[in-house]
Amino acid sequence: QVQLVESGGGLVQPGGSLRLSCAVSGRFFSINAISWYREAPGKSRELVASRSSGGTSNYADSVKGRFTISRDNAKNTVYLQMNSLKPEDTAVYRCNAEVKRGLGGNYVDYWGQGTQVTVSS
Repeated sequence: QVQLVESGGGLVQPGGSLRLSCAVSGRFFSINAISWYREAPGKSRELVASRSSGGTSNYADSVKGRFTISRDNAKNTVYLQMNSLKPEDTAVYRCNAEVKRGLGGNYVDYWGQGTQVTVSS
C-alpha cells in the first residue's frame, strides 16, 4: 500500500508562518507530481501548489510570493513553506501524489488524511 502522511498544521496569527510536510511511503515504482490542495467550508477544493519529479513548481495565484513548495526525492517528501499567512488561507490542507505502483502500470492518485491550518488572531 501507498501512504501519504502530512504534518505541520496548526493555529497561527495573521502574518505568521507554517511549514507542512507530506511523506510518501510504501511499495511503489515511481512518483510523478506531488501537490497540496486545500478545502475550506463552503468553497471548492483548490490546488495550492505542485512539484513535479523534475523540479517544476506551480502555484495558485492566491499564494504566489507567499508559499514555496520544495521536494526531497530521496525522502519522497514534499514541503510547503507558508509565509505571510492570511485568514483566508484557513482550510484543511491535503497532500496528493501521482504514484506508479509497478513498471508497467499507470500513475494513480493517492491522498493524505489532511491537516488543519487555521489563521486567526
